[in-house]
Amino acid sequence: MIKQDRDIILKPTVNDIARVAGVSLATVDRVLNGRPGVRSVTIERVNKAIQKLGYVRDTAAANLARGRVYRFHFLLPESNNEFISLLEEQIFHLSEVMALDRTRLSFEKVPAFDPQAMARIISEIDPEDVNGIAIFSPETPSVRDAVDQVKKRGVSVVALVSDLPSSKRDHFVGIDNVAAGRTAGQLMGHFLSKEKGKILVVTGSMLARDHLERRLGFDQVMTESFPSVTVLPSLEGRDDPDLLERLLPDAFATEPDITGIYSSAAGNSGLIKFLRKSDLDQKIVVVGHELTPLSRDALEQGTFDAIISQDTGHLIRSTVRVLRAKTDNLPINISQERIRIDVYLKENMPPLGG
Repeated sequence: MIKQDRDIILKPTVNDIARVAGVSLATVDRVLNGRPGVRSVTIERVNKAIQKLGYVRDTAAANLARGRVYRFHFLLPESNNEFISLLEEQIFHLSEVMALDRTRLSFEKVPAFDPQAMARIISEIDPEDVNGIAIFSPETPSVRDAVDQVKKRGVSVVALVSDLPSSKRDHFVGIDNVAAGRTAGQLMGHFLSKEKGKILVVTGSMLARDHLERRLGFDQVMTESFPSVTVLPSLEGRDDPDLLERLLPDAFATEPDITGIYSSAAGNSGLIKFLRKSDLDQKIVVVGHELTPLSRDALEQGTFDAIISQDTGHLIRSTVRVLRAKTDNLPINISQERIRIDVYLKENMPPLGG
């Protein structure tokens, strides 16, 4: 730090960097903004001067000076799923707050479980209009390739809720889904105690990585700790409550000794309707995902026994922070962006609106 008198400490400036490095202000500006046209030996001199002075760039001031506005776009599955609706509400709420911070948020709906449609929309993203995108999508080669291409064009990419690790996405924002599935397995096993029987797994789609990882974690725990219980193949409801209502009666007719249901998807309305209509809502142990108005009511009424959830507000705020950091080529605070796995029973639900 540069001292002036005894008690005043001034922050180093770009002028100080230029003086210590022995280069022009224009050269310092090019290095700070990663622009071409500077020799590697000069870049090294500038970076050494930055380290020596302890210079910390005021990104917000720099963006304000050049009138920069961040534009981030969310691609969400088109669904009546309450969890998706909560994400939309959080985007809308945060967009009002972030408008004061020169950040514009938007979202659009993409046909659920349609990777070709998602890949097409990603490929149409214009880096002149959008700085970063958040993608909630199945992981397929077409989506992976679209992500890699949009990255090459300078757009930051966050995978939201369901990871896309085979792509060049910048970061994943969401819970550890394998750990969430293992948590569901422990809950299910302890709720059933030593009771034998079969567990039906209800999922959205076997294309969705988050659902696959939850199933993997669930199976690991059931095999390791509760071998007397049989876990049945996954029943794909595709987040369609009417489809699930039609599929469930056949599943129970085929396997009448089902004692538990693990719903790894967030869309639970079809499952809840079936259980109540069939008078099974107090007889089957049910562990589900995402605390929504519907699943909250199911917990209160005893239709569900436990809910594994993630804070939608944290998900959206974290996504925006990560996209801003990546856009500005700044580091991420990993501990701040770690999404917690929440477990709710009837007894510990947060107050409405909390």
